[in-house]
Amino acid sequence: MCIGDQGFIEEKVSVVTPVFNGEFYLPGMLESILSQTYPQMEIILVDDGSTDGTILVAERYRERFARRGYDYHIIHSCHKNASAAINQGLPYVTGEYLIWPDSDDVLEPESVEKRVEFLKRHPQYQCVRSLAYYFDPVTGESRKAEEQTGNLSDEYLFWDILESKTFVCCGCYMIKSECFFAIYPGRHIPEYPVGQNFQMLLPYMYRYRCPTIREPLYGVCVRENSHSRRGLTQEEEERKYRDYESLVDEISEICGIHDTESRRRMVCWKARRRYIISMKYGRIDQAVYALYLLCKNRGFTKEQLAETFWGIWNKVFHS
Repeated sequence: MCIGDQGFIEEKVSVVTPVFNGEFYLPGMLESILSQTYPQMEIILVDDGSTDGTILVAERYRERFARRGYDYHIIHSCHKNASAAINQGLPYVTGEYLIWPDSDDVLEPESVEKRVEFLKRHPQYQCVRSLAYYFDPVTGESRKAEEQTGNLSDEYLFWDILESKTFVCCGCYMIKSECFFAIYPGRHIPEYPVGQNFQMLLPYMYRYRCPTIREPLYGVCVRENSHSRRGLTQEEEERKYRDYESLVDEISEICGIHDTESRRRMVCWKARRRYIISMKYGRIDQAVYALYLLCKNRGFTKEQLAETFWGIWNKVFHS
């Protein structure tokens, strides 16, 4: 076992997973980790203030992880959100490589091994990702992908991820801990109630290329009542949009994004989202202003502009 200059154990993989009220689905994820073919791992499970039997379930796995030779940490925290829970786990990371699967998803048996071996064979890369598949947790049946795949030959993924042109699936990505903590030396990502993946991925993808292993090595559980899929009130949805904008502004500062072209794309990203939610809730004046920003910043093709004006026309005169 070799420890690098930054204190990370070479070839070890750290798994940081936040969980909230996961009594019924957490076992699937833990079983998938125990089934990994890769020998050197640590699991850092952060309970985000669960009120069910999550902790009891997690504790039952201690002996099995010990027999498997995997380090196993259960961190207790007050309920806040997934990004805050991730922050509770990051100080415990000791592995050269870092992954952060969701607590209701699963890793294929060779998921970790194949990604580590890729990075060892290709030292010019500091991260790699795999494809994902989607499944129903009750029936086990396949479900339609919820995100775009994008061009799998692309390796500069910052804008593709931000603009939803490719997938974010957290458990698909593997990054090098030393590079990640150079971005976040305090081992603390920005905390917002909109998840953790933008914070984990975007600053990293801004700095490093990320190739894709074209195999579905990660399974995404599609639960209708999950936090990310539950229905939101208008107030909740509008607050979520504002939180995302604030988060992306903070990420822009972390990345040092100041050039004119990148700023233009950021304005367009916000304006497209504002247009969508303004139209959804009948805020026509705000939708028109968002459209103005898109036109001013070359965020629309002529065809898209015509289609959008037609949408506003129908909203105003046929609602």
